[in-house]
This record gives sequence, structure tokens and C-alpha cells, in this order.
Amino acid sequence: MAKQVKSALGRGLNALIDVGNLNTGGSSSINEIELSKISVNPNQPRKDFDEESLDELASSIQAIGLVQPITVRETDDNQYQIISGERRYRASIKAGLTTVPAYIRKASDENLAEMALIENIQREDLNAIEIALAFQMLIEQYQLTQERLSERIGKKRATIANFLRLLKLPADIQIGLKDKKIDMGHAKLLLSLEDASTQLMVYEQILEYGFSVRKTEEIIRALNEESEELPPETPKSKPAVANKTSDEFQLLKQHLSDFFHAAVGFNINAKGAGKITIPFASSEELERIIRLFDSVKSV
Repeated sequence: MAKQVKSALGRGLNALIDVGNLNTGGSSSINEIELSKISVNPNQPRKDFDEESLDELASSIQAIGLVQPITVRETDDNQYQIISGERRYRASIKAGLTTVPAYIRKASDENLAEMALIENIQREDLNAIEIALAFQMLIEQYQLTQERLSERIGKKRATIANFLRLLKLPADIQIGLKDKKIDMGHAKLLLSLEDASTQLMVYEQILEYGFSVRKTEEIIRALNEESEELPPETPKSKPAVANKTSDEFQLLKQHLSDFFHAAVGFNINAKGAGKITIPFASSEELERIIRLFDSVKSV
């Protein structure tokens, strides 16, 4: 009888894998399968494979072989699809192997996607956007609620909701998060800003000046407080002024932000009234901003 494996994700993999149905090939639970008979999982949540890292793994495989077997499912007669281990599979091809050791599991299409996601999360192989897209795919393709998905993969519903919210960020910010230019802490703070243009402006400041999550939080708090202080527009107000010059205002806001090395807030209502705010997080920053004003006056 197959030994029960305790999962760190609650029901996790044990709820998805039929551990009692292994193709054992004699006394061993590991099979040697030809690489030519293996295909990748099209719903693999991990999309990016670093070539340098693959080359290093391929060199290791050439020297000592593939230590950890991949996991596959049988699709057609003597054909297999990867459940987990695509990176090892790719490196094995680079290393010139013709076969790889593999576990064979039984899995439906739905379970295949879930198992691949869980395996990558456990190994911390996915970036935040890849996880969010995988959650979205499972929800849409298999008509799951967030609560049901939470039960299936052993993650809290709030965690799933937070990842899905990342997909509402502008594309440039999503790419930055995927490429680890910012982290989840920055991204969550940017989501608290209502309009995409302000999100992008603060994001660019984070990249340019290396703002920490704490510093970003202070800047965004100042911007949100500034927005709350502006009087609301009346229903009869016409946005003609704001719409007509929105591009000019965004350009001016960017120039001011660059000049002061701060995420300058620039709000204007339909009547053309508004205010400019320069946030600072310490007395030293305030003194720096004052010196910039003094330098302008002396020109």
C-alpha cells in the first residue's frame, strides 16, 4: 500500500493525486520514459524559464544525472504529459538525455492544472502574476468560486482574492511585478490608488528612486489624503477643462515629480480649481525640497 504523504497545504496534493494507482514497473515506483514521448502541460502556470539557470541544471544533470524524477500522467497510448518538473524536463533535453525518471499519476485536466499550481507554489517557483493568472484560469475554465478554489488548493480565500486584484493593475506594473522590479508589498499599495495614471506615476518613482514599501506607503497616504480634501464636483459640473488638458496635466505632474524627486500630487476639478501637493516623509526631505525652491528663486 502506498504510504500516505502529509501535505503542507491541507488537503493539497493528496486530494488530487491517486496515490494508489502508480505504474510501478517492477519493484520500483519510478519509470524511465523517453523524452520524445513526453509533452509539456499547456496550462503550466510557470511561464518563464531562465536560460542561464537551465544551462546550470543541464550541466549538473550531465555530471550526476537527474536526481529528482519528474511527474507525468499518461494521455494516449504510451504518451505522457508533464504534471510537475518541466524545468527538469527542459534541462534534461539540453543535457542530451534520451530518457528521464518519472512518476506516473492519474489526473483529469482539472486536477492537472491544480496539481501543477500547487507544486509550483510549494517550491516557490512562481512569481505573483503567474500565480494570479493561474488562479484566474482555474476559476474561469472550471467555473469555480474563490471559496471553492480555496478549498481545492488549500489557500485562504483572502489570499486568492489579493492575487486576483493584481490583475487590475496597469500592464507595465504587472510586468514590473513579474520581473521582480517591485514586490507584493508595493503592488498592494498601488492598488489603493484609484486611477491608473497615478498608479503608474508612483510606480515609476519607486523604480527611479528605489522607494521601500514603507516609503511608498507614506507617499500614497499623502496622495490619498490630498484627494479626500478636495471638494467633490457637483452633478452639474462639466469635465470640459479637465478632459481638455488631462494630457498636459499628467505631463506637468511628471515634470514636477522628476524635479522634486517625489510623487507630486496634481488634482484639478472640472472648474479648473485644484492643488499641487509635494509629499515628504521627514524633516530632511522637507529641507531638501525647500532648497530646491530656493535654487529656483535664485536663478
